Amino acid sequence: MPSGAGTFARAALFFALGLLTASIAFRAVGTERPPLGNLWEYTIALGWGIVLFTTAFEAAFKERAIPAVMLPAAVAVMAVALLFFPSDISPLVPALQSNRILGLHVTSVLLAYSALSVSFGASVLYLLQADGTTGRRFPRLPDAEQLNEIAYWSVLVGFPLLTLGIALGAYWANSAWGRYWGWDPKETGALLTWLVYAGYLHARGLRGWEGKRAAYLLLAGYAAVLFTYFAVNFLISGLHSYSGV
Repeated sequence: MPSGAGTFARAALFFALGLLTASIAFRAVGTERPPLGNLWEYTIALGWGIVLFTTAFEAAFKERAIPAVMLPAAVAVMAVALLFFPSDISPLVPALQSNRILGLHVTSVLLAYSALSVSFGASVLYLLQADGTTGRRFPRLPDAEQLNEIAYWSVLVGFPLLTLGIALGAYWANSAWGRYWGWDPKETGALLTWLVYAGYLHARGLRGWEGKRAAYLLLAGYAAVLFTYFAVNFLISGLHSYSGV
């Protein structure tokens, strides 16, 4: 890629992040609350989070292939929100009119899913790039080892955020519903997601799992993220069903 095109692409990435940040800030001002009260707001914020972490990892690893995969993913996420979720501003249901703990819980999980999205993109690129010999099937893509590291570090960022989000959710649930854990479908899905990524970190740290086995495990982890995010809201009713409005 010519140096001028690379500079333009990076500037466009930062510009997009700035516009999305301004959009969410204006929504917060308009609603007079954190703009995470329904699936439209949350999904738009997820797209913003994907762009945020994509920008951060691009700056850290100097790899422009990651934005080439993750930005279309962010656009797809926001397109889902625009096409299928109502954007009307309406009062929150009583369960969401709680306290700051709930806001921190939702924000932590949102940022966790955003960071873990990068591990998905890096794993897809890894499986395209790794050929079992040189580790570089396509010259324009990062080498397989670099993609493996990007995936690993994105989990190192996302996994603690997911752990914090689940813990804060349990704390809030005790005050809202009188119990810390009730095996609600959303809780169960979040726990399943946590276990997959915990298994990945265990397999990599203690068993030395890298390469394709680790990449497939990360794909399974992100499938659990998508199941928890979408399928639980639309296919399975539970105490978190209000998030689907």
